[in-house]
Amino acid sequence: MTSNTPETPVQRQPDPRVPAVKVRVTSPASLLAVIPGLLGFDPGDSIVVIGTEPSSSHVRVTLRYDVPDPRRPSTAAALARDAVSLLRAQGVTTAAAVGYGADRCVAPVLAALREGAAGAGIAMIELLRAEHRRYWSYVCADPGCCPPEGTPFDATRHPAARALRAAGKRVLRDRTALAATVAAAGGQPGAAMRRATRESLAQFARCLNRLDRAGTPASAAKLTSVVGEIAVRGAIRHYRAGGSLPARDAALLTVVLGQTRVRDDAWSRMDPGHLGAHLRLWTDLTRLARPGHVAAPASLLAFCAWQSGDGALGNVALDRALADNPGYSMALLLRDALDSGAPPSMARLPMTPQEVAASYDDAEAAPPADPATVPAGEAGPE
Repeated sequence: MTSNTPETPVQRQPDPRVPAVKVRVTSPASLLAVIPGLLGFDPGDSIVVIGTEPSSSHVRVTLRYDVPDPRRPSTAAALARDAVSLLRAQGVTTAAAVGYGADRCVAPVLAALREGAAGAGIAMIELLRAEHRRYWSYVCADPGCCPPEGTPFDATRHPAARALRAAGKRVLRDRTALAATVAAAGGQPGAAMRRATRESLAQFARCLNRLDRAGTPASAAKLTSVVGEIAVRGAIRHYRAGGSLPARDAALLTVVLGQTRVRDDAWSRMDPGHLGAHLRLWTDLTRLARPGHVAAPASLLAFCAWQSGDGALGNVALDRALADNPGYSMALLLRDALDSGAPPSMARLPMTPQEVAASYDDAEAAPPADPATVPAGEAGPE
C-alpha cells in the first residue's frame, strides 16, 4: 500500500462459524496485542490508527498505512491529514495510533497526527512506537511507567491476542502473505483451469454457430446471461452447502461473470447471512480465474470482504481485480468506498435479483447504442 492509501478494517460483522468475543483494551500492551487481529496480519513497518465509537468505545475504524520515508517530511503531514479526515468522516472523537519502526520514521507522523487530531477535536489517547518487541509512548513522560529504553511486550502471548485466536481471528505473517491467499493458482489447478476456460469459450462459440445455422440467431450476451444466471445460482447453492466446484464449472462461472448482467445478478445474491460461504466461493474463483477473467470474481470477493469489515482482504482482492482490468468500474467503486473508510453497514446489496433482471431487460429492449457484440469472456473495461 502507498502511504496515502489506508487499509480499513471497520466494524467487523460477526461470522456465525466462530464464537463472538469482546476484548477489553486497557493498556499499551493490550492495544499492541489486538492490532494484528484487527488487521489480519502482522503490521510490519506500519502506522496504525484506531478510532472508537463515541458512545461505547468499541472500535469503529482501523486504518493502516505504510511508514513513510523520513527523507520526505511532506508525506508524514499528508498521511496525518488523510487519517484525520477519515476519522472525522466516521464521527470519531477518540483515537489511538501505533507506529511500527524507528523513531526517526515514526515520530514525525505521530506528531503530525497529534496536531491534526487536536485541530479536529479528536483526542489521541495513546501514541505508541513499537520496535523489536519494545514500545515507547509519546503521551506518557513518566519514566517509571514508560522507561526511556522502552517497555518489553509480546503481542502473541498477551491474553487479548489469545482471546482473538480462540475466536478464529487469523494473523498472517505480513500483507504479502495475505495477498498470497488470493494470488493466481498455479500447478495442476492452474493448468486445469486454463484448459477448462478455453473449452468454455469454445462451447459458447459452437452454440452460437449452431443457433445461427438453425435460423435462430442469438447474441452472445443473451446466451451468456441465461447460462450465467443458472451457473451463479448453482455455485452459490453448492458453497452454502459446504461444497465447491470442479474446474469445468469454475471456468464456466469465471467466463459468464465477464458479462455485467451475470456479475450483478451474483452481486445481488450476496446475503451477509451466508458471508463465510460467499467469501470462500469468491476466494476460490479469484485464485482459479485465468487472465482476463479475474476482475469480476475479485471484485465480488472485495465486496464480501467489505461486508465482513475486512478492509485488508478487500484491498488485496481489488489489487488483483485492477491488475486484470484497470478500468473495471465495480473495482474502482469499491476502492473508493474502502479508501474512504465506509463501514460495512454501507455494503448494501445494489438490487434484488428480480430488480437486476428487470433493469437489464428494460435496457435490452431499448435501441442499442452500439450494435457490436463481444463474446463472453473477452469483454474489455466496463
